[in-house]
Amino acid sequence: MRLFLSVLLVTLALCCSKANGITCPALVTEVESFLFLNMSVYKSVLQKLWDPPQEVIEAKMTVKACTDQISFENRKLISSTLVKAMENCK
Repeated sequence: MRLFLSVLLVTLALCCSKANGITCPALVTEVESFLFLNMSVYKSVLQKLWDPPQEVIEAKMTVKACTDQISFENRKLISSTLVKAMENCK
């Protein structure tokens, strides 16, 4: 069993080595909208683009109410982390 596990791990390491840290542009847009838009605008964007169930919208609005209390500078730092990851991979 130990040999099998070792061979499996080596095979996975060799075959799956093309993983990268590219951030999906849709994710960047979603996070930036979540961080910087006010609640009513974000809710309408969320409903138009993804059409999630009402429970999901209510849950996201609850979390957004908490994250809106983060200072603007700290929200910019969170957002810039994603944007830098995208720029480095181009």
